[in-house]
Amino acid sequence: MKNRHTEDKQLQGITLEAVMEKRRLDQALNAKEFAVCAGVSYSTAREWFHSPGFPAFRGVIFWQDFVQWRAGQNGFKSPSPSQRDNDTAIAASKLPPRAAQILLDA
Repeated sequence: MKNRHTEDKQLQGITLEAVMEKRRLDQALNAKEFAVCAGVSYSTAREWFHSPGFPAFRGVIFWQDFVQWRAGQNGFKSPSPSQRDNDTAIAASKLPPRAAQILLDA
């Protein structure tokens, strides 16, 4: 059985092993890497990246941000929202106003 990412021409050359290592190291994933990691097509990943509230920032996403966003979409609470909110506010304070707003809205 073939993997979805080997059938999608946009995802050729992106290995699951490399993407999973980036995820393990908590490194940002671009849309193609995210698609492979999530097991979705590149077009689906791009659609999600452009959805309001999706936690991508400047074309990348951290897997844990996606997990928290997805949990919120399903009605589950984040494990520690106060710490996340504080960390987000600190990070946002170091960004230009529009970028800070994008981060705070995510």
